[in-house]
Amino acid sequence: MILDNLSAHNGKKILRWAKNNNVHLCFTPTNTSWANPIEAHFGPLRQFTLANSNHPNHTVQTRALHAYLRWRNANARHPELLTAQRRERARIRSEKGIRWGGRPAKIA
Repeated sequence: MILDNLSAHNGKKILRWAKNNNVHLCFTPTNTSWANPIEAHFGPLRQFTLANSNHPNHTVQTRALHAYLRWRNANARHPELLTAQRRERARIRSEKGIRWGGRPAKIA
């Protein structure tokens, strides 16, 4: 399981659960959100469910999030969606000035 370095992820209960369930916790280095595959999904999730919205309460907002996730999972292999994911990952990396090798791009 890929995790960031949030201190809550290193708690005794979580580490014990991982050991008991044969789960290997893989922590990403600090300031490398671009290396975590799930990060590419947060931009579209915010865009389609939260941006320019005015949900009257958390229940309605949660329903919108769930509706988006159901649509996303039903269309996970659609070519246009895969292209959008690649663009989002590239955008995240370019914001950080990071190449896939993990080193910052050289500044000219």
